[in-house]
Amino acid sequence: MREEEKERIKSKALEYFKKAAIVLSSQEKENIEIADLGLNDFERTGIVLVVYVNNSRYCAKEMVLFPHQTCPEHRHPDHNGMEGKRETFRCRYGKVYLYIEGEKTENPKTHPPAGDEKCYSVYHEIILLPG
Repeated sequence: MREEEKERIKSKALEYFKKAAIVLSSQEKENIEIADLGLNDFERTGIVLVVYVNNSRYCAKEMVLFPHQTCPEHRHPDHNGMEGKRETFRCRYGKVYLYIEGEKTENPKTHPPAGDEKCYSVYHEIILLPG
Protein backbone atom coordinates (compact mmCIF):
# COMPACT_ATOMS: atom_id res chain seq x y z
CA MET A 1 0.00 0.00 0.00
CA ARG A 2 1.38 3.41 -0.95
CA GLU A 3 2.16 5.96 1.77
CA GLU A 4 -0.45 8.47 0.56
CA GLU A 5 -3.10 5.72 0.70
CA LYS A 6 -2.09 4.90 4.29
CA GLU A 7 -2.38 8.58 5.22
CA ARG A 8 -5.84 8.82 3.61
CA ILE A 9 -7.03 5.75 5.55
CA LYS A 10 -5.49 6.98 8.80
CA SER A 11 -7.16 10.39 8.40
CA LYS A 12 -10.53 8.75 7.71
CA ALA A 13 -10.10 6.48 10.76
CA LEU A 14 -9.28 9.48 12.98
CA GLU A 15 -12.62 11.01 11.91
CA TYR A 16 -14.39 7.86 13.13
CA PHE A 17 -12.50 7.89 16.45
CA LYS A 18 -13.61 11.51 16.89
CA LYS A 19 -17.26 10.63 16.08
CA ALA A 20 -17.07 7.92 18.73
CA ALA A 21 -15.61 10.40 21.26
CA ILE A 22 -12.44 8.32 21.58
CA VAL A 23 -9.56 10.58 22.56
CA LEU A 24 -6.17 9.33 21.37
CA SER A 25 -2.77 10.54 22.47
CA SER A 26 -0.37 11.85 19.84
CA GLN A 27 1.66 8.65 20.22
CA GLU A 28 -1.44 6.48 19.69
CA LYS A 29 -2.32 8.48 16.57
CA GLU A 30 1.23 8.09 15.29
CA ASN A 31 1.17 4.32 15.89
CA ILE A 32 -2.15 3.59 14.16
CA GLU A 33 -1.93 0.29 12.29
CA ILE A 34 -3.62 -0.38 8.96
CA ALA A 35 -4.13 -4.09 8.32
CA ASP A 36 -5.35 -5.85 5.21
CA LEU A 37 -4.60 -9.16 6.96
CA GLY A 38 -2.52 -10.36 4.03
CA LEU A 39 -5.49 -10.32 1.65
CA ASN A 40 -4.46 -7.19 -0.30
CA ASP A 41 -8.04 -5.91 -0.48
CA PHE A 42 -8.26 -3.33 2.32
CA GLU A 43 -11.42 -1.64 1.04
CA ARG A 44 -13.31 -4.92 1.45
CA THR A 45 -11.40 -6.79 4.16
CA GLY A 46 -9.35 -4.75 6.56
CA ILE A 47 -9.16 -2.93 9.87
CA VAL A 48 -7.52 0.13 11.38
CA LEU A 49 -6.11 -0.46 14.86
CA VAL A 50 -4.88 1.38 17.91
CA VAL A 51 -3.18 -1.25 20.06
CA TYR A 52 -3.09 -0.74 23.83
CA VAL A 53 -2.05 -4.26 24.87
CA ASN A 54 -1.28 -7.32 22.76
CA ASN A 55 0.34 -10.37 24.27
CA SER A 56 -0.15 -14.13 24.20
CA ARG A 57 -3.04 -13.96 26.71
CA TYR A 58 -4.95 -10.78 26.00
CA CYS A 59 -5.36 -7.94 23.57
CA ALA A 60 -6.89 -4.49 24.06
CA LYS A 61 -7.43 -2.54 20.86
CA GLU A 62 -9.64 0.10 19.35
CA MET A 63 -10.63 -0.97 15.84
CA VAL A 64 -12.22 0.93 12.98
CA LEU A 65 -13.98 -0.92 10.21
CA PHE A 66 -15.36 1.30 7.49
CA PRO A 67 -18.89 0.71 6.16
CA HIS A 68 -19.20 -2.68 4.44
CA GLN A 69 -15.70 -3.80 5.51
CA THR A 70 -15.18 -7.17 7.15
CA CYS A 71 -12.62 -8.55 9.54
CA PRO A 72 -11.98 -12.18 8.60
CA GLU A 73 -12.94 -14.98 10.90
CA HIS A 74 -10.00 -16.01 13.04
CA ARG A 75 -9.30 -18.02 16.17
CA HIS A 76 -6.99 -18.02 19.15
CA PRO A 77 -6.96 -21.71 20.13
CA ASP A 78 -5.35 -23.27 23.16
CA HIS A 79 -1.70 -24.06 22.46
CA ASN A 80 0.83 -26.18 24.38
CA GLY A 81 -1.43 -26.29 27.43
CA MET A 82 -1.97 -22.52 27.41
CA GLU A 83 -5.49 -21.15 27.07
CA GLY A 84 -6.07 -19.21 23.85
CA LYS A 85 -6.11 -15.43 23.77
CA ARG A 86 -9.28 -13.69 24.93
CA GLU A 87 -10.94 -10.87 23.04
CA THR A 88 -13.68 -8.47 24.04
CA PHE A 89 -15.70 -6.57 21.45
CA ARG A 90 -17.62 -3.40 22.13
CA CYS A 91 -19.19 -1.11 19.56
CA ARG A 92 -18.46 2.56 20.14
CA TYR A 93 -20.02 4.03 16.98
CA GLY A 94 -22.22 2.67 14.22
CA LYS A 95 -23.28 -0.96 14.08
CA VAL A 96 -21.21 -4.15 14.13
CA TYR A 97 -22.38 -7.54 12.90
CA LEU A 98 -20.40 -10.14 14.83
CA TYR A 99 -20.51 -13.84 14.00
CA ILE A 100 -19.65 -16.46 16.59
CA GLU A 101 -20.05 -20.18 17.18
CA GLY A 102 -23.59 -21.22 17.97
CA GLU A 103 -26.90 -21.84 16.29
CA LYS A 104 -27.06 -20.40 12.78
CA THR A 105 -29.09 -17.18 12.63
CA GLU A 106 -32.04 -17.41 10.27
CA ASN A 107 -32.22 -14.43 7.91
CA PRO A 108 -28.94 -12.75 8.95
CA LYS A 109 -28.55 -9.05 8.23
CA THR A 110 -25.30 -9.56 6.28
CA HIS A 111 -23.46 -12.25 4.36
CA PRO A 112 -19.79 -13.07 3.71
CA PRO A 113 -18.21 -11.13 0.85
CA ALA A 114 -18.88 -12.73 -2.52
CA GLY A 115 -16.09 -15.12 -3.39
CA ASP A 116 -14.88 -15.46 0.21
CA GLU A 117 -17.70 -17.66 1.55
CA LYS A 118 -15.32 -20.59 2.10
CA CYS A 119 -13.39 -18.48 4.63
CA TYR A 120 -16.39 -18.13 6.95
CA SER A 121 -17.65 -21.00 9.09
CA VAL A 122 -19.66 -19.50 11.98
CA TYR A 123 -23.09 -18.02 11.46
CA HIS A 124 -24.58 -17.06 14.82
CA GLU A 125 -25.17 -13.33 14.42
CA ILE A 126 -24.87 -10.79 17.21
CA ILE A 127 -25.55 -7.14 16.43
CA LEU A 128 -23.51 -4.70 18.50
CA LEU A 129 -24.64 -1.11 18.96
CA PRO A 130 -22.85 1.66 20.86
CA GLY A 131 -22.81 1.21 24.62
